[in-house]
Amino acid sequence: MATPLRLHPEDRPDFEAVLHLALNSPDVRNALRSDPTDRTTARLRVRARGDADAIVSAAQREYRAYLDLRTFTRENTEQHRPADAGLLPAVAVLTPPVAASSSAILLVLGYTLQLMDVGGTLPDSLVTAGWTLALVASISAYVAMAGLVTTAVRRRGGSPPPARLEQTRLDWQQALLTQGMLPHLRRYLSEEQALQPAAQPPADFTTDSPADVPPAGR
Repeated sequence: MATPLRLHPEDRPDFEAVLHLALNSPDVRNALRSDPTDRTTARLRVRARGDADAIVSAAQREYRAYLDLRTFTRENTEQHRPADAGLLPAVAVLTPPVAASSSAILLVLGYTLQLMDVGGTLPDSLVTAGWTLALVASISAYVAMAGLVTTAVRRRGGSPPPARLEQTRLDWQQALLTQGMLPHLRRYLSEEQALQPAAQPPADFTTDSPADVPPAGR
């Protein structure tokens, strides 16, 4: 059995907004009109705030869905923030063009020296270094492309859109109002009315005994 949810402190403003909406619903507002001092309204607010966890538990399915989605969104955002703001993506993007340009320069110099029949190991070393940098440019370009694709996929499927989170929040507020807040307020009202003293009936002077009636003529 799932543990009943407690109202999170950051969701207290939403709870207060739903409480205000419930107190202004037509049936509750009509029941409160009999007390012009608004003391009953103040007592209802105090009782609802004291029973916040019980009221929330009446809509715990919607509340749990909202909390789960909110937690997932925050964790997903925190996981991607260091990768997006770090130095590694910049290095991965800049490495292929730098390596490719360096490779082209070395290959041109190396093959030019070979055509000029320059002796020594310099021409061959330049050609070897050029092809090595060309290989590095190819590999780094592949890695950079794979990283960009992976990041795009994670952003698309990992973090839900803000509209979905807001809709889940609205679903919880609606369930909190209809399943939790209004039933509790109506029960509080019935208890308040039961505690009010019954009105005393007016005195019926027609039932006075003959002994209480003053004699005629006196």
